[in-house]
Amino acid sequence: MDSPKDADGSPRRARGRPRGWEDNSAQNTIKSLDRAMEVLDYLSSRPGLTLSELAGDLQQSPATVYRILVTLEGRRMVEFDPAEQLWHVGPQAFVIGARFLRRTSLVERARPVLRALMEDTGETANLGIVRDASVLFVSQVETHESIRAFFPPGTLSPLHASGIGKALLAEMDGDRLEKLLAQKMERFTPHTLAEPEVLRADLAAIRARGYSVDAEEKTLGMRCIAAAVFDASGEAVAGISVSGPTIRMREESTNETSRAVMRAARELTEAIGGLRPPSR
Repeated sequence: MDSPKDADGSPRRARGRPRGWEDNSAQNTIKSLDRAMEVLDYLSSRPGLTLSELAGDLQQSPATVYRILVTLEGRRMVEFDPAEQLWHVGPQAFVIGARFLRRTSLVERARPVLRALMEDTGETANLGIVRDASVLFVSQVETHESIRAFFPPGTLSPLHASGIGKALLAEMDGDRLEKLLAQKMERFTPHTLAEPEVLRADLAAIRARGYSVDAEEKTLGMRCIAAAVFDASGEAVAGISVSGPTIRMREESTNETSRAVMRAARELTEAIGGLRPPSR
């Protein structure tokens, strides 16, 4: 089929993109905006930074970073704590993120599934997706227990040291997986699987049984069981999990809890019109 054309016979450009939109060269980027987004992204991943720390970490001049911060502050994307002299990500950043989450049916359809999973297991239920080499938690239903796991939307956790992360790694194609395993993996506890060959063996076991276990691999005293959620093409697009303290999530209860998690993952897969691979 021929491409759509304008009245003069020239190719019709897509609305929302100018001609030459495939060109990602420097001439089509706004450097000052790119620097501002770099500052915002870095600041959002930290609990709070001074101007000097932020400028030093990003290797930018304090004057440039300060102008960026003041501009972002005017839009409530960042905020300043005068008592501590620290800059933090602002409330408008959350508002924009929430609008993104509302755009996707995955988060909307996950809410009742997460709530049912929390009620079924008595532990906090989580939903996460892959972002680079991390899990980005996008939704959570907390347990009623006073001691609980807490991963608010927006939290990032390394793939190799996360129940959801390992469930998604186990479903990745070989090339993508090998690129991630080639990166240096941080050891958070004595139980972290930070060696590629050890992690590969664990991923093979996860793929075979259909669920992953984070046994104090990120945080001592915390345990997590997770399973992958699939889209219409059979690709793992998210992970669902329950997490809690080891005093309640004991090893002997793994079989019962894993069944509840895998059932929830199947329900969410079906709710978004997904298709589990035949082996699942």
